[in-house]
Amino acid sequence: MAEYGPRLYSCCKCRNHIALHDDIISKAFQGRNGRAFLFSHAMNITVGRKEDRNLMTGLHTVADISCADCCEVLGWKYERAYEPSQKYKEGKFILEKSKIVNENW
Repeated sequence: MAEYGPRLYSCCKCRNHIALHDDIISKAFQGRNGRAFLFSHAMNITVGRKEDRNLMTGLHTVADISCADCCEVLGWKYERAYEPSQKYKEGKFILEKSKIVNENW
């Protein structure tokens, strides 16, 4: 039987590894350009400047995240949630489905 590595998501532009499938918390999120996934961790990214944004679930402090290799904006990191019911998002990452591709599956 062949062995396979972990199921990964990669940058759609340069195929840099960005996140592990096992780190998905939810697939029921909305990004700027459609569906998005909430991840507990992300790798090979750069985190931009923090800013307050009014999102569908209220006011959050977020920072855009980009691929560390090609600088493609992939989503954002939740730095702070102002609503108590949204605190679980703090420190988590939104990756837009249109910006990532499956690897090793």
